[in-house]
Amino acid sequence: MFNTSSIKGISLDAAGLVALADLKAIDYRTALTGTSSWQDILFLAPGIHCQQHASGVNEGEYPMAGSLTTGHVFRIENQATVSFLQRVGKTGHLTIVQVDPNNSETGSSFRDHIIWLLYLAGILQTIIVLFLSIRIRDWWAFAVVMMLIIARFCNVLVIRRRSELGWKGAKEPGKNGDLIIILSQDRWIRMEGSLDDLKAVTAGQWLRELSAVESFIVGFGTLLVYASAALASNASKVGSVLIACLLMVSVACLGLCNSLTKTQEMFGRTLRREGDRKPYDRRLDLVKALIEISKRHDWAVNLGLYDPVRDGEVSLSTVHGSGQASAGGEEGDVHDEMYPSEKTRPRAQSSSQGSDEGVTKICAECAKETVDSR
Repeated sequence: MFNTSSIKGISLDAAGLVALADLKAIDYRTALTGTSSWQDILFLAPGIHCQQHASGVNEGEYPMAGSLTTGHVFRIENQATVSFLQRVGKTGHLTIVQVDPNNSETGSSFRDHIIWLLYLAGILQTIIVLFLSIRIRDWWAFAVVMMLIIARFCNVLVIRRRSELGWKGAKEPGKNGDLIIILSQDRWIRMEGSLDDLKAVTAGQWLRELSAVESFIVGFGTLLVYASAALASNASKVGSVLIACLLMVSVACLGLCNSLTKTQEMFGRTLRREGDRKPYDRRLDLVKALIEISKRHDWAVNLGLYDPVRDGEVSLSTVHGSGQASAGGEEGDVHDEMYPSEKTRPRAQSSSQGSDEGVTKICAECAKETVDSR
């Protein structure tokens, strides 16, 4: 069986530094699931101390969205939703994303079973390492793993508190929504679902700001991660190998889980890509196609994607928001006032000439009256 001197000629004093690697696997898993589960406590991977930065998975992008049913324009404020849309979107293509309640019957696929097995393997690894550390009486290795588990618990607890459902706007049951979302790099997303489901995954906050107590808990967990890296050098060579293998294999399993996951969970809803992506040669072609579907163009005008005067090839007789034509007429009147046409200029000139002749006539009559008076 294992003992503390089973491995010779290899120095593994810095094996605990693997825990300090700034990897994003845990952050992306948090975004895909919308929160953290209590089972995550036993899934140890590098980047435990960075989980509270999961709100940065969208890389600072808050894309504009337009409602094809109402014409309203707004920003997508949920960072996790934006991150998922960035994953499923493709440059020059329209991608359809469906939003459904979690209780909808979609069934489990073979891919879902593989994800579950990979996640279970990561949890079992932690239990096995704890058992072997006790078996070889390497209490330093056991203490390091327990410190990582406590640090994971601190972050999971805070994430669960921060990801509670908050403000999502007024409820509008029975209404369906249809959104067009313009991502960077010319990735176009059409999101469909009930209006309340769309609000749940796009509006309001995903992770609220940390409170004072939560900041203290997160800080304590971060210190535990760094302390475990410092104390890992006291473990035996076998214990160091167990810790290093645990962290590296676990992050590999978590990365596979993230790459195989094709859906996102958020506040009791599921986001998934529907059908194949449809390519478009020009953005204007996409806009015209959606105008014909929605029977209105105000959303495209508000997003700056369509000009009814410049791009007037689309028939507006069946489109809502025909007031755009009158707006164009007012703009023309203002233009005429600033730059008079050739027709108005002679008219202004003739009127000035008439006024000059009238003044001359009045002066002549005054001179005649003066002579008569004399």
